[in-house]
Amino acid sequence: MRTVLRGRRVVVDGREQPAAVVVDGPWIEAVLPVDTPVAGQPAQEVVLADDEVLLPGLVDSHVHVNEPGRTEWEGFATATRAAAAGGVTTIVDMPLNSLPPTLDPAALDVKRKAADGQCSVDVAFWGGAVPGNLGGLRALHDAGVVGFKCFMVDSGVPEFPPLLDPEPALREIAEFDGLLIAHAEDGALLTDAHGRRYADFVASRPAASEESAIARLLDAARTTGARVHVVHLSSAAALPLLAAARADGVAVTVETCPHYLALTAEEVPDGDTRFKCCPPVREAANRDALWQGLADGVIDMVVSDHSPCTPDLKRLDSGDFGQAWGGIASLQIGLPVVWSQARARGHGLADVVRWMATAPARLTGLSGSAGKGRIAAGAAADLVVFAPDATFEVGTLHHRSPLTPYTGRTLTGVVRSTWLAGRPLTGDAPRGRLLERA
Repeated sequence: MRTVLRGRRVVVDGREQPAAVVVDGPWIEAVLPVDTPVAGQPAQEVVLADDEVLLPGLVDSHVHVNEPGRTEWEGFATATRAAAAGGVTTIVDMPLNSLPPTLDPAALDVKRKAADGQCSVDVAFWGGAVPGNLGGLRALHDAGVVGFKCFMVDSGVPEFPPLLDPEPALREIAEFDGLLIAHAEDGALLTDAHGRRYADFVASRPAASEESAIARLLDAARTTGARVHVVHLSSAAALPLLAAARADGVAVTVETCPHYLALTAEEVPDGDTRFKCCPPVREAANRDALWQGLADGVIDMVVSDHSPCTPDLKRLDSGDFGQAWGGIASLQIGLPVVWSQARARGHGLADVVRWMATAPARLTGLSGSAGKGRIAAGAAADLVVFAPDATFEVGTLHHRSPLTPYTGRTLTGVVRSTWLAGRPLTGDAPRGRLLERA
């Protein structure tokens, strides 16, 4: 079906401009001046309201769906409905906490069969790198994963053990120009956490643990020449280390998450384990420094690290941060969480698109033949109609888990509609595709 979407504010080529976006089937045919007559007979014209902006669909490259095996935590149906409601048209599923974890082609096949027919948006998959599957990463790469996730510290689930030394995996991955993404904390610098005091939990996972692990990861990347990516950077103290490595030619990219950009340790009530994540939300000055890292380009992208669990595992009854599962549910509201903070700091929607659509699509290889992360001729017709000045209070979400630290907060920015492959998502039937590495 051919459609023309016309708006006075469309994010194209890194800036907002008036434009007419011509969609033919699942692809963008052309981006034209806003009032340009379109030859032929489009099936429909959609004119955005004056308070709306057209964005490319977001790409969230850090989502823990957990199905199969822990579907009671989150599943493909619920996660992708939440994504669609939040303007996210592509998610990339993490290789844990599903059973089996995605450690070989057979496990990837199990994951894909579990997802098939359930997804409201497009889904790609990460593979895992653990001590037991080294030597088999090429086969998993050839099976279509976009890269490999490792933990440099205990992952929290026994079936996904840590890769304390990433260099052997990086040597293997470098042979086929793959990508290793790393949870970088140094277990030797962590201490046991217990009790209700949030300050004690933060002290148990100090910033120095991130710096130490990131330094080891960068040294291994220098030695092997492999590409590496640091997931969910929490500590701004590591930014100079990362900037220096990049200046030296190390192929490193970095992400942070909405909760590190919006929440602060000072505001977390003791016992409110909805705020627990690993590494932890740190103090306000650290949050401000992360924003500076984004502005300077040291941090490349913002993705959710959506990692929910069943309510009982959050241990709200005891409020014990040491015992509670660490993970924040935010897939549906990542865009307004980030936009609420970004606009207050002088950033525009073009910046948010770069962080939350273009850069994650590039990282995962989905910006090429899949055409993700941009509004341009030949790109995927994945689009979001966003009202940047509208506000709402966070209530019930589509995530399977109802627990999120954002409940009751007023956020700025409302997703009014999400388009996947040239058609609006109405919730009538799942039509997301399962993607492979380009």
